[in-house]
Amino acid sequence: MRIAVVGGGPAGLYFALLMKRDWPQLAVDVFERNQPDDTFGFGVVFSDQTLDIFRAADAESYAAIRDNFAYWDDIEIHFKGEAFRVPGNGFCGCSRRSLLMLVQARARALGVGLHFGAEIADVAALRRDYDLVVAADGVNSRIRENWRERFQPETDLRPNKFAWMGSTRPFDAFTFFFKRTEHGLFIAHCYQYEAGRSTWVLETDPETFAKAGLDAMDEARSAAFLEGVFAEELQGHRLITNRSLWRNFPMIRCRNWVSENVVLIGDAKATAHFSIGSGTKLAMEDAIALHGAMGQAKLDVAAGLKLFEAQRREEVEKTQHAADVSLVWFEELKRFWDFEPLRFAFGLMTRSKAITYDNLALRAPEMVAAVDAMVADGLGPLARRRRDGSPVPPAFQPFMLRGMRVENRMTLSPMCQYSAQDGLPGDWHLMHYGARAIGGPGLVFTEMTCVAPDARITPGCTGLWNDAQEAAWKRIVDFVHAHSAAKICLQIGHAGRKGATKLMWEGMDRPLPEGAWPLVSASPLPYYPESQVPRGMTRLDMDRVKAEFVAAAERGLRAGFDMLELHCAHGYLLASFLSPLTNRRDDDYGGPVGNRLRYPLEVFRALREAWPREKPISVRISATDWAEGGLTAADSVAIAEAFAAEGCDLVDVSTGQTAAESRPVYGRMFQTPFSDRIRNEAEVATMCVGNITTVDQVNTIVAAGRADLVALGRPHLADPSFVLRGAAWYGVDIAQPVQYRPGQDQLMRNTPREREELQELKLKARPGRHAPRS
Repeated sequence: MRIAVVGGGPAGLYFALLMKRDWPQLAVDVFERNQPDDTFGFGVVFSDQTLDIFRAADAESYAAIRDNFAYWDDIEIHFKGEAFRVPGNGFCGCSRRSLLMLVQARARALGVGLHFGAEIADVAALRRDYDLVVAADGVNSRIRENWRERFQPETDLRPNKFAWMGSTRPFDAFTFFFKRTEHGLFIAHCYQYEAGRSTWVLETDPETFAKAGLDAMDEARSAAFLEGVFAEELQGHRLITNRSLWRNFPMIRCRNWVSENVVLIGDAKATAHFSIGSGTKLAMEDAIALHGAMGQAKLDVAAGLKLFEAQRREEVEKTQHAADVSLVWFEELKRFWDFEPLRFAFGLMTRSKAITYDNLALRAPEMVAAVDAMVADGLGPLARRRRDGSPVPPAFQPFMLRGMRVENRMTLSPMCQYSAQDGLPGDWHLMHYGARAIGGPGLVFTEMTCVAPDARITPGCTGLWNDAQEAAWKRIVDFVHAHSAAKICLQIGHAGRKGATKLMWEGMDRPLPEGAWPLVSASPLPYYPESQVPRGMTRLDMDRVKAEFVAAAERGLRAGFDMLELHCAHGYLLASFLSPLTNRRDDDYGGPVGNRLRYPLEVFRALREAWPREKPISVRISATDWAEGGLTAADSVAIAEAFAAEGCDLVDVSTGQTAAESRPVYGRMFQTPFSDRIRNEAEVATMCVGNITTVDQVNTIVAAGRADLVALGRPHLADPSFVLRGAAWYGVDIAQPVQYRPGQDQLMRNTPREREELQELKLKARPGRHAPRS
């Protein structure tokens, strides 16, 4: 069997040496266009976890790498004259040239054929001569670009500009510097990679780049300019250049990694932003994964390549998602510039979701204690403290909405139960809302409660258009108030074009085969091709539906609800006006976002007038449609600002479900960045939702200023006492009915011991195990 590797970077060399080590009979050749000691850039960085993987893959090259690395444990953040040092991170830096020399030496010793100065012009010929061709030719991969129709790459060229430079200034921590100049904001990502050498990745936004005139500067002038910007931080040292050209980072994804006997690895197939230090990590882990897949397939090329893509893709996409979130944080730096330095530093540390509140508490307990104090101090006398005076964690701090006090930041998310009869909530709903309210959330949201029979999504949806429904809801509200400390919010809505559909478990959003009712929407567009075509709303329709919303709100007030939420998300009636995908009107209610807002704002104003001034109203919106031509980031901020100006107290930030063609990007806390944007740009309180599963994540979100309340759906379905268990974990006493006090007491006794045992295990596994031998 013959293997050709195109590209002599870390990915290609590492794969070659692993294959030759385990199957010496193989002919393995590496073709590299540059010379063996040519390299660009300065240092590379790996985490302790990555070094664990290297050690397991090849102990000999691992030992050589470890003994040539600069090792550090801390991250240091400099912002507005303050410095924050966070230990327990475990990073290693190495010269990129040294890494290549080490891996080259190992490959050469094993018998890999290394061919330098070898430009591969004809990949088709290579495919004929070799059984397997590995394209490890980097971010500008010629193989990928020449076969675009096969690999189907997508490149997202990010807006920020960056340049890779070096310096002789030493560092004992991975260090971030943030500087404001007359031109704008600059960032330096810095780390030492060998004695007397450090990497400086300089980054700025496109406006600052243009204003500073950097587009007209060559390498030397650019370095001199940045030496002025970071004069204090350089401490008398100079910046060093090595093809240090300003670039935009390309986020590359490929629909296919394999075509016949050719496979892409490393930056050729996928890139991840430098802010999480993952480029070389991904490349070398690709090599390990491809080697493992070929072994599993007993060197059957087709089977091995199929295994590689199937087994490796999820991990790569998870890393890319973390990198996406991280890079956006740096791109949106202006949004956080007015934060207090501690919150800024906490937000930086937790930006990619790899580090959370609990994780940081193990690494830097003093910092987390300061964060707790910062959140509590911001609440003044409203803040909750333990008997010893220490503040409770952010998730358990109260929040005020007008005159309503919410006891903690966790809410029961609105979740349709599809279990009503003719809109009437029954015993199921009493159990559902009552049990979860007793479990401890500060605020309980009802499912979308429909304002009229023809406003329902399904025949099983609840409603509030008659006296019997009002009495049934009052029974639920009274139970919640009598047996818990939770407040309860009535969410009202109208299904619009997504109405007259089957129950969720019978075929979500699919039309009823019989018994359907007529539908209205902003425009006569069906949700699915087979769905009912709604009638575009007339002015008479608008007046009728607005009156139905007001009537439902008035019934909700009589039922005793503490708060009201208007549903303007998920493609339902009011959302259909907001999105350009569903609003094709040519009158005053269509076109630019201001016109698309017109009718939802009319409904909101009528509700605000009918609802008591001391009671809050929130609005649920979809901040993105996850589809081309849909709502933009600027649209969602403008929508939030418009509702806030009319008296909205909280924006409940969800996403998507507007159109069948939407393609959400899921992940942990995947919708939180949209809440972050709206909260800190529209300057309105927000509630976030979406794959948030732990109180730790809630603490992280609230402390970082990404949302004020956090809605949890499925965690509450699985565990009605979700908040109670979280309170016991953090040693916080919350209200419980006297009947349930013994259970709470047991939790409060046992959980702290379990927490301590888990923390001890985590501390034993802390980074520090790969420090070079002295």
